[in-house]
Amino acid sequence: MNIAKKIADYARYQRTLRELNALDTRQLNDLGITKGDIKNIARGTYVA
Repeated sequence: MNIAKKIADYARYQRTLRELNALDTRQLNDLGITKGDIKNIARGTYVA
């Protein structure tokens, strides 16, 4: 894995965290997730 891909992956992770953390509990519930799921979703390791 090259450095450019690592940087892009980290930027994507940060963007996903920022966007999901901006949602309130009701909006997250509408998506079927909880605040505790956000890091796993951002990492790509979330299992429903």
